[in-house]
Amino acid sequence: MNDRRDDRSEKTQAAARNLTYQHGSVGRVEREVVAGQRGCVLWLTGLSGSGKSTIAHATEKRLIRERRLCYVLDGDNIRHGLNADLGFSPEERSENIRRIGEVAALFADAGLIAIVAFIAPTRAGRDQARSRAGRERFFEIFIDAPIAVCEARDPKGLYQKARAGEIAEFTGVSAPYEEPENPELRIRSDGTSIDDAVERIHELLVQRSIIDPRPEVATS
Repeated sequence: MNDRRDDRSEKTQAAARNLTYQHGSVGRVEREVVAGQRGCVLWLTGLSGSGKSTIAHATEKRLIRERRLCYVLDGDNIRHGLNADLGFSPEERSENIRRIGEVAALFADAGLIAIVAFIAPTRAGRDQARSRAGRERFFEIFIDAPIAVCEARDPKGLYQKARAGEIAEFTGVSAPYEEPENPELRIRSDGTSIDDAVERIHELLVQRSIIDPRPEVATS
């Protein structure tokens, strides 16, 4: 398997030598003027069951009500499409994060607020995504919940399967999770309401001049 991967890598590198990056006539600043905001990546990381997806979608709803351009990139959803060809080996998980880091960076370059909800278990993977998006436009948000709490919630029944040996390489049980060392925001989801979590993320966006304060617009 490693030989095949090495062969694909060599072919990819060979093909890349024949490519030229094309710069368009419209830049990020111009797109941001149209959007009325700065593009960025909100990267929510944490164990399965910590509340990443719930908080991500609640944040998206708040921003949409303010007429912000944003989109949630959810780990499970991405694996149904873009990354459907990837498994859960360490190498494939790394590629999973690399790809989504590229997509999130493109969204940010388009002037959107990309809200990423991925476990992203390694610091190296998250640092790579930060480097791709730009350090001033990447905000790591650690959705922190003790594994006992995540396992008690277990909304998908994954911890139970992992404990039974039905799922290999499961983060927090049979695979490690490297906590962020200096996240832009740390939210203890076992002691913070969804509304309060969203408010803290919103405040971060205002403080970092991604958005300006704007009241929500009624949608009904």
